[in-house]
Amino acid sequence: MSIRWGICGAGKISHDFTVALRTLPPEDHQVVAVAARKLEDAQAFAKTHSISRAYGSYDELARDQDIDVVYVGVIHPCHLSTSLLFMNAKKNVLCEKPLAMNSREVQQIIACAKMNDVFLMEAVWTRFFPASKEIKRLLAQGELGDVKMVRAEFGVSLTHVPRSIQKEQGGGSVLDLGIYCLQFICMVYNGEKPESIQATGVCNDAGLDDTVVVTLKFSKNRLAVFTCSMALELPNDGVIVGTKGTIRIPAHIWSPTSLVVNGKETKYPVPEPGLPLNFLNSTGMRYEAEEVRQCLLKGLKESAGMTHADSVLLAELEDEIRRQVGVVYSQDLE
Repeated sequence: MSIRWGICGAGKISHDFTVALRTLPPEDHQVVAVAARKLEDAQAFAKTHSISRAYGSYDELARDQDIDVVYVGVIHPCHLSTSLLFMNAKKNVLCEKPLAMNSREVQQIIACAKMNDVFLMEAVWTRFFPASKEIKRLLAQGELGDVKMVRAEFGVSLTHVPRSIQKEQGGGSVLDLGIYCLQFICMVYNGEKPESIQATGVCNDAGLDDTVVVTLKFSKNRLAVFTCSMALELPNDGVIVGTKGTIRIPAHIWSPTSLVVNGKETKYPVPEPGLPLNFLNSTGMRYEAEEVRQCLLKGLKESAGMTHADSVLLAELEDEIRRQVGVVYSQDLE
């Protein structure tokens, strides 16, 4: 059975996601429509990707009866309104991360999905990479013994990117980059809520978090620490330390293509793209897309790999980190 996709948003991430879909069998995944705020943008996107339908509004996409699931690739301040639009039209939704601006909005989106009995997943693509699945397998089998420490870093210079440095566009390092470190830590500790969080950071003139360092303490004296930055280039690696061994992601923690387990490296390359990409390893989004397909075929309303509870936990942790650092969005005041 082919899953019919609608693409909401004609920006860079939607381009890469559509390129990633093309690496999957056409009998399993089809892109049938794209929508943007401007019709000419949707038409240009449709031409690039050979998509038959282009809409100049999201409402038109929501009314299209030939779509099984919508990929929401707009900026995150718009995730709430667009996700609600599609789910109220009985469309399944894969929404880019972060799922929303805060935990209150996340709860709204999840409640809407349940009310409409549709599938919803936050597009934390990292979780579905083969390397991530291998990490989960190794941890489940106790290969590292008792995990005691997790460390993660994600820092790239984004100060030239308007979306990253403007508060009204949801800028800041925690929601854009820190979420990858947080999801990694939460995955390793199996969705457990930490006992305590200590966050400190540096904010820019716009009141957005440039660089943030966070320490989390879990039960049984287990720790995690991460650094995220939109002003500094960091090593972008990750380490899991247990009583019997260590797993290291040597680079690209958000899109891991190799693991070093107790000193031995294994590579997990992603497919080559059919068109130029905007972001590193973006064809790896194919794995989350196939996860959506498998869930829909089974009649599931959420993925075991990225549950609604996982999204709530991420949002709650992000809220607390931002509170400690002093980052407030207009959505937090509503």
